[in-house]
Amino acid sequence: MADSEITFEVREDEAEGGYVARALGHAIFTQGDDLEDLRTMVKDAVACHFADPASRPKIIRLHFVRDEVLAS
Repeated sequence: MADSEITFEVREDEAEGGYVARALGHAIFTQGDDLEDLRTMVKDAVACHFADPASRPKIIRLHFVRDEVLAS
């Protein structure tokens, strides 16, 4: 039976701008220029990775990770 959920770790792409996303536990990577584009690209990447709709996760979770640097 397929997992019902897949989680992507999302980070801002400091080098090129936009966002990069990496699926946890799967070899799926994608990027988008903005959040709307990223959501579209993540859905497309999941559909390509799980070609059989029956094996595709029903929920895609985006986990946003943000690094903050403070001067001491």
